[in-house]
Amino acid sequence: MNRLTSSRDELLKLLGQGAGIVERRQTLPILANVLIQHNAQGTQFITSDMEVQIRLQAGETVQTSAEDAAITVNMRKLLDILRAASPGTVTLEWSEGKMTVRAGKSRFSLQTLPAEDFPLVRAAADFTDPAAHGPTLRLPQKLLKRLLGLTHFAMAQHDIRYYLNGMLWVAEGQQMHLVATDGHRMTLATAPLEQAVARREIILPRKTVLELSRLLSDDDEAMIDIALASNQARLTMDGLEFTSKLIEGKFPDYQRVVPKGHRNMLQVERSTLQAALQRVAILTNDKFKGVRVNLEPGLLRLTSINAEQEEAQEEIDVDYGGDAIEIGFNIAYLIDALANMTSDQVRLELLDGNSSALFTMPDEPHFKYVVMPMRI
Repeated sequence: MNRLTSSRDELLKLLGQGAGIVERRQTLPILANVLIQHNAQGTQFITSDMEVQIRLQAGETVQTSAEDAAITVNMRKLLDILRAASPGTVTLEWSEGKMTVRAGKSRFSLQTLPAEDFPLVRAAADFTDPAAHGPTLRLPQKLLKRLLGLTHFAMAQHDIRYYLNGMLWVAEGQQMHLVATDGHRMTLATAPLEQAVARREIILPRKTVLELSRLLSDDDEAMIDIALASNQARLTMDGLEFTSKLIEGKFPDYQRVVPKGHRNMLQVERSTLQAALQRVAILTNDKFKGVRVNLEPGLLRLTSINAEQEEAQEEIDVDYGGDAIEIGFNIAYLIDALANMTSDQVRLELLDGNSSALFTMPDEPHFKYVVMPMRI
């Protein structure tokens, strides 16, 4: 009989970190399980979907009776039991295909599957040779989380151009660039690195980006170490090892997409513009999300018209003295960007009614958002 003892809160915290990649519907039943193993390195909890893997190292407060033991059990059921249990000590006991969970006066019996059947993601060969994957990149978790928040919403979903269903990370010199695009809009954010590195370029899958963003800490002192192999990324932080396969393919040249030299510039309060767009969006629908933007000296006008010929219009007084411009956008693209920006002020740069627009933040010079116009 193998036994694991822990406080409910500690076990709940550990399992919660690994639960995000466990899908409810799995092609392999064992992928709905968490692998619990204890060896010379201590007690670990591992989840995987065969593309992404999370390995969590338990602290000394998690006690395991056997020196070498491993089992898998359904993650969702175990989490639900722990959430419903009273605070205090929880004991997991397993043998012969069954696990018993004891919490207070509660007792649950769960089916298990053999640990040897769990499909671990094999570490890339590059990671055994430091010269092959280059130096490990080191960033504050809080900084990376903020940059992911500024860029993730522009990733494509289920696009036939599979390389767009993720985020480009480019490490070069003492900078890392994060780029996302769905072909209609693009976000770009830049972070400083502690040491200069040779150029490395990878595309992280969408699921990896979203899960990583959820796991990153807001602690100013917390750091993340990033190792990049030819077909895999390994990210390590706070006793958690996050391993992800990469998307193969050639990402668009993001440097060519960023417009330069736009002569018409407008700065506006982000919350004012966001609220106006949300009101105008009321009369749009799923089939047509267009908004007409009219700029003239001193005035920004937003207009939407739906299939029933209903119209919404908003006017904002602005400090603008450039050309009179009429341009159309997908309103969802504008609302998404403003919802994820963190600055009080937003800068909009335009050339004319047919060219892409550039959104930036005055206090965040390393962030750019490019959105293509649409015909209305």
